Amino acid sequence: MFIRIILLLLGLISAVSAAVESPKKPNIILILADDAGYADFSFQGSQVFQTPNIDRIAETGVRFQQAYVSAAVCGPSRAGLITGKYQQKFGFEENNVPGYMSKSGTTGDDMGLPVDEKTIADYLKPLGYRTAILGKWHLGNADRFHPLNRGFDEFYGFRGGARSYFPFSENNPNHHLTENFLERNFGSYAETSRYLTDALADEAVAFVKRNRSNPFFLYLSFNAVHAPMDALPEDIQAFPTLSGNRQKVAAMTRALDRGVGKLLSTLDELQLTENTLLVFTNDNGGPTDHNASNNYPLSGTKATHLEGGIRVPFLMSWPKKLPKNISYNHPIITLDLLPTFYYAAGGKESLPEDIDGVNLLPFIQGIAKTKPHETLYWKKENRGAIRDGDWKLLRFPDRPAELYNLSVDVGESNNLALKHPDKLAALYKKLFQWELNLERPRWQLKREYEGKAMQRMDEYRTPKTPEAVH
Repeated sequence: MFIRIILLLLGLISAVSAAVESPKKPNIILILADDAGYADFSFQGSQVFQTPNIDRIAETGVRFQQAYVSAAVCGPSRAGLITGKYQQKFGFEENNVPGYMSKSGTTGDDMGLPVDEKTIADYLKPLGYRTAILGKWHLGNADRFHPLNRGFDEFYGFRGGARSYFPFSENNPNHHLTENFLERNFGSYAETSRYLTDALADEAVAFVKRNRSNPFFLYLSFNAVHAPMDALPEDIQAFPTLSGNRQKVAAMTRALDRGVGKLLSTLDELQLTENTLLVFTNDNGGPTDHNASNNYPLSGTKATHLEGGIRVPFLMSWPKKLPKNISYNHPIITLDLLPTFYYAAGGKESLPEDIDGVNLLPFIQGIAKTKPHETLYWKKENRGAIRDGDWKLLRFPDRPAELYNLSVDVGESNNLALKHPDKLAALYKKLFQWELNLERPRWQLKREYEGKAMQRMDEYRTPKTPEAVH
């Protein structure tokens, strides 16, 4: 009897020790908005766009003041985010898929995230995570590029880059692209009767409830507030002082915030909030000319390398591990998400050397005293940009380069190229050296689209006032 008691006690001690040595892995949630304006959230200073639920993430976590994406348009930005690499390294360049905007050559089903590139989900699954993506994919329409072939266990959404927020009708000739129909897992298409933003939020809640007892990675990829400008009447009525697309984008943002609120409430109810690493960000700058988004105080829009095209709102919360309600002021980039998630999930092996992102956790926690990045790069065909410290160079194929000091000129209104020719030359050389290590683009835009991007940059150089109506 005495021996049995001793063995029982030893077993209990062993179980307690194991629990201490093996803490529960955090759940990981990435919420990605689409084409949102930099200023169009109340945590970013808006007085009209009220986003109380998204604000909660800022209040319980970290707000990054200088967060960037690796591309100024949707698809390439997502390719960099999900691989942790500059997408130009594997030829994704800065052009979207599929091929209706492409030159002759690689088109349609040949366009997508190369199948030999590992995704965040590929890294997390071996660590015991259940993985899901809900919403917009935009990394290739062919079956071999499908999320379920890229490390994800579950998919509910659409393969393309944009679609209606209301149900498609098979009888409508404008809705014939199968990549834009809602798909559950693989090849099963079923339109929802609900407004799409609400439907995606409900799916996120259901996924969390199903997986509450095991670590999960949820990539909630909203298409809000990307065009078409579809909004519910009750959301539109909440903004009587606005009009046109500005009113619609406000309404769509309200629905986005409502969806985030449903997810946060579910985490609270299931007592998962404390050990959930949650990130909210956006895929690129707001396209003011398309959806009336506002990037104040930044210059430029989506598709440009001005700050308004590549700097995005970015929040991170993990109550168990990270400080609350603070700002982080050094530059980061969405390439950092993969290594951050991997090491937070208990990854022990070193990541491949060609991963460009870094683990942000030591920097946020004050363990690492340096900056995550001294230099960041952007490239789209012959256009390019480099940020080195506080200096930023913009390079163009058909006009002089521009140079700005972002520490005193975040709106990029004072071109210092003529005053600092040595700095201009040094940055130009550094950008060129980076480009020597890139792969040739797998596809390119027709020239008409590249020209439109330059027109867009010139038209939206002057930042809008905080609540300007487009």
